[in-house]
Amino acid sequence: MKLLIQTVRQATQTGRKKLSRRLLHWRMRGQPEAVILKEERKLRGVEQYNKLRRADIVFVSFGKSGRTWLRVMVSHLFRVMYGLPKNAIIGFDNFHNLNKNVPKTFFTHDNYIKDFTGDVETKKPFYDKSVVLLARDPRDVAVSQFFQWKHRVKPTKVAINNYPPRGSSISLFDFVMGDNGGGMKAVTDFLNLWANEAVKVQKFHLVRYEDLRAHPGEELRKLMDFIGVNVSDTHVNAAVEYSSYENMKKMESKQQFLLSGGRMVPRDKDNPDSYKVRRAKVGGYRDYFTDEEVTAIDARLADTLDPLFHYH
Repeated sequence: MKLLIQTVRQATQTGRKKLSRRLLHWRMRGQPEAVILKEERKLRGVEQYNKLRRADIVFVSFGKSGRTWLRVMVSHLFRVMYGLPKNAIIGFDNFHNLNKNVPKTFFTHDNYIKDFTGDVETKKPFYDKSVVLLARDPRDVAVSQFFQWKHRVKPTKVAINNYPPRGSSISLFDFVMGDNGGGMKAVTDFLNLWANEAVKVQKFHLVRYEDLRAHPGEELRKLMDFIGVNVSDTHVNAAVEYSSYENMKKMESKQQFLLSGGRMVPRDKDNPDSYKVRRAKVGGYRDYFTDEEVTAIDARLADTLDPLFHYH
């Protein structure tokens, strides 16, 4: 019964958000697209800011940095600890409403809050929060963003997040090196600002995707220590096993994740690049470029990324 209530509640919240955006577009019909997009970003910022203020723990990451994998891992950890519904995915307060021991957990790509608050050059809205920053090598992120743009991004998200127009013939190299919403510049700018602001955050914990891949159990335990949740080796091992690449790929193909909306559904079952769980390979960007292109990409990263992340 509790799961049914949560499902209905989540569907209602999603429906309200979609309706508010449609009403915005209806009220502003005839206005220039740039003006409408600015107001929609602000509206989305209000939604995200309200969750931020109510959250106990905040997970921040640039898109395609492994957030879904970490989210599934954390979800299963809480499920085995507290006997929550099988295959359910944590989403803000849905697990908290099932068991008060689970913190209200806000996962965000930090896309729009600044459009509401005006804090473009700082992370002031996060200063009094417990923040987990999930970082991934910007070279791998930008390549993954390219395939996200080509195969998964909804048409409504293309312009609002500064992706190239749908159907553009831009090459992968030009996408990665270009000034767009998914290129390497966008990723490094995002990480650099967080590196500058981390010392001002009340509680801050950095998780690197590559470390999580190499030592998932150890990194998960460090994360739970930061959150303040006591976990056993049995719980950690179960979460790591459940969130393995192979199991997540299988479950996505069979659409077995609960309370995840359309987040864990492939756009085309016959196209591996349309899956949310795509390759999960560290350093996989090199597979797509010539030696000269890799050299140029590496040089750009070395010149622009804060050394805090150790990706040089």
